Amino acid sequence: MDIFNVPQGNFQLQRFPRRAKEALRAWDAADEYLLQTIAEQQLIQPQPRILLINDSFGALATALAEQRPTVVSDSYLAHQGTFANLQENGIDTNRVTLCDSLSWPDGEFDLVIIKIPKSLAMLEDQLHRLRPRLNQQTKIIASAMCKQIHSSTLKLFERIIGPTHTSLAKKKARLVFSQFDQQLKVGESPYPKHYVLEGTEFTLTNHANVFSRESLDIGTRFFLAHLPKNIGKGTIIDLGCGNGVVGLIAAQHNPEATLQFVDESYMAVRSAQEGFLTAFPQREAQFAVMDCLRKIEKASVDTVLNNPPFHQNNVVGDHIARQMFKQSHRALKQGGELWVIGNRHLSYHVKLKKLFGNCEVIATNKKFVILKSVK
Repeated sequence: MDIFNVPQGNFQLQRFPRRAKEALRAWDAADEYLLQTIAEQQLIQPQPRILLINDSFGALATALAEQRPTVVSDSYLAHQGTFANLQENGIDTNRVTLCDSLSWPDGEFDLVIIKIPKSLAMLEDQLHRLRPRLNQQTKIIASAMCKQIHSSTLKLFERIIGPTHTSLAKKKARLVFSQFDQQLKVGESPYPKHYVLEGTEFTLTNHANVFSRESLDIGTRFFLAHLPKNIGKGTIIDLGCGNGVVGLIAAQHNPEATLQFVDESYMAVRSAQEGFLTAFPQREAQFAVMDCLRKIEKASVDTVLNNPPFHQNNVVGDHIARQMFKQSHRALKQGGELWVIGNRHLSYHVKLKKLFGNCEVIATNKKFVILKSVK
């Protein structure tokens, strides 16, 4: 476990989910720069209302817990990581209020701290939601590694919040300072977005943090063309559901099946829910924000459909896919099936065959492969 040394104190922090021999820290240089600047400039006033946005593993919330901050995140894992790190440091978890990305707190704030997200659309949506919670005295400070801050990033702050400038770089990190301009004519947020799925009458809902908001990506399109159609009254889970299009088409192919949509993104699950209920208003389904299938009962599922992500925040790797495969194996009934699509070079077939003892290629093209493993 690593020690996070900042002016606010020394804290033991870990990434979440916790993994043996974790080589990556639960914070970055942008977190350090941000907290040092807050202390140096004395930005925290007595009895402040502090809003933290996009705190990945709770590093900022843990360091500022004495000030009882409110934390907004779209990530279930970020919430769980925050709780775990607070507990690890003996801090009462009630000192931090957690809100999801669709349930923002009421009232105005004195200090707003933003970790700039990878997605410009997500940042745009968040700045729109933030604006009604600002006043002329609110201090707004954002941070990220330099490679994540572009001219388009600064233009969003200027267009939605007000005058914006950046700090000098420090350890490849940079800060963004923005001043609320009450006179700006901003308009409404463009999110969520909607489009009709080609070849169907289904309208997909896409909140700002959903992958491929404007149209269907080529991997998912390939997967949809080969989904199973013989599940009967079984249970189908769309794991890592995004906007829920895979589960939606699986439901169309299997009218007697029970659908469950699972993702760690609150915006993804809400998108899936809105799209499914629009397409099948009389049909029941379950929608859950969770860490993979951790809360799903053992040996209770007939089919899992999975297009696993190969990154967490800005870290690329197959650890999420491996976790999804293991938890799918646990959740599936004997004879249950895991269907996976991935880029050919990721070699998911090796991992699946080792875990399940079998792996069948359902379809392949130059870029993608669809695999099936049976428990």
